[in-house]
Amino acid sequence: MRKPAIRLVIFLGLISIIGIIALQVYFFQIALNNEERKLNQKIQVALWDVVEQIYELNNYEYVGVNPVYQSSLDYFLVNVNDFIDADILEHYLIKTFEKQNIKLDFEYAIYDCQTDEMLYGKYINLSEKKNKPSNVELSKHEEFVYYFGIYFPWRKQYILGNINSIYILSGILIFVVLFLAYALIVILQQKRFSELQKDVVNNLTHEFKTPLSSIVLSTDVLNEKDIINEPDRIKRYSQIIKSQANSLLGHIEKVLGMSELESISRLNKENISLHEFLCNIMDNVVWRVNDKQGQFTMDLKAKNYIVCADEFHFTNLIINLIDNALKYCEMKPEIIVSTESDKKHLFLKIKDNGIGIDNKYQKKIFKKFFRIPTGNVHNVKGFGLGLSYVKDVIKRHRWHFRFKSELKFGSEFTIIIPLNDDDCE
Repeated sequence: MRKPAIRLVIFLGLISIIGIIALQVYFFQIALNNEERKLNQKIQVALWDVVEQIYELNNYEYVGVNPVYQSSLDYFLVNVNDFIDADILEHYLIKTFEKQNIKLDFEYAIYDCQTDEMLYGKYINLSEKKNKPSNVELSKHEEFVYYFGIYFPWRKQYILGNINSIYILSGILIFVVLFLAYALIVILQQKRFSELQKDVVNNLTHEFKTPLSSIVLSTDVLNEKDIINEPDRIKRYSQIIKSQANSLLGHIEKVLGMSELESISRLNKENISLHEFLCNIMDNVVWRVNDKQGQFTMDLKAKNYIVCADEFHFTNLIINLIDNALKYCEMKPEIIVSTESDKKHLFLKIKDNGIGIDNKYQKKIFKKFFRIPTGNVHNVKGFGLGLSYVKDVIKRHRWHFRFKSELKFGSEFTIIIPLNDDDCE
């Protein structure tokens, strides 16, 4: 899929998600407002009915003034214009609410004009849930003399419980939103994988083509008739062939090592003398440091240096770190490999004087195929697999690592290896 098409799909997908969320909020608000209006109407009718019963009981003539005042969403004040008994009021309220099918808990209080206080009546439980009183102090009304207040502490929960249909619609819409979001993520991942695949293929082609071209050219020179009389040239071109063949072999082992690590279920661990192991590896890489007129130092101070490791993958891990130290160095390379140990752990450090890594990339460099952006400059080739492979090897060994780097001041990679691993006897 072309980039403009991908961008269009992503844009339309985002617009759709935003539109769905906006519609969901809109419908939810409409449903909530409708339920609130319906409940308010039912409560108003019920309270009017209660007032009429009280008027009839007290032989008081109704004058047409609205006796019900809604002070807040969940608090109503009702003017009765005469003294009223709490037991009678409670009886009227319960009877009328049941008649109106209002299954909503409430608290009520009657105003006492002598003490100028709202005298708390009782908490009435009409719902099926065992709710508790709210202990809210019910407010007074200055314009009424004989009145009572009624408070609905669970009004909001009652309304939300009555809009089940909106919850079903919300579930459907949430599913659609999640599906669209997942589709967008898949599209972005496919786009990223496509670009990574293209970069990896280009890098593989370059990395394999360069040494193969050098080998072919050197072989052509060695096939010349008069070359047998020039032993120095034979030696030089033989060294070129060996060097480029080793480079090609290193690239192949790097790719195969990653593939093998992902496919095996268990590492082939064995006890290894780390110092001897490092010396053998470094014998094969020192010439590369010397070729760049660099300096290679080993500082092996660990007292306990027997480690339990898979020799093949551990070797590739070390070589990958040395490769990075050599590739990403703009001056004469200085590489220090050191070991230290305490009672429980061995610390293997590889320090270099390379270009270093910016803080914003230090977490990303361990992701597969990630390479630090360099714009249009491609002076260092690679697959973006080295540090990802290093991290996987350390993880599979159940080791830990620390990584420190400062731009233009080199990097230090520390592998923390537990001693006395139970996987090795």
